[in-house]
Amino acid sequence: MFAELQCVVLDCRDPKRLAEFYRSLLGGTVDQPDRRWSLGADWSTLHAPNGLVLAFQRVSEYQPPQWPDPSKPQQFHLDFGVPDLDAAEEEVLACGATVLDAGSPGQSWRVYADPAGHPFCLVRH
Repeated sequence: MFAELQCVVLDCRDPKRLAEFYRSLLGGTVDQPDRRWSLGADWSTLHAPNGLVLAFQRVSEYQPPQWPDPSKPQQFHLDFGVPDLDAAEEEVLACGATVLDAGSPGQSWRVYADPAGHPFCLVRH
């Protein structure tokens, strides 16, 4: 094991509104300060009482899923916290992941696809 699940990230049009929706279901705190990410108009979070963190990411051309239409499938990605991005990248590539976005110098995350094509991020913690 070399990573830990940080949060589940859902794409949406209005991150704050969706965070408030899930807060009304689960309780917790919307946009609690957290050293792992920046909050803003494009990113909102919910820290649930049980420790679960949901994050909500603005996507300007967001198209909601249409269950069970495969042309508009379910959409989310996982963020995994790692102490060393380079070492973790070697591990995920060896496990069968592919790089989708290697990031820019100094960036604290990188985007990969699992073997089935689902995106996930490694985030330095």
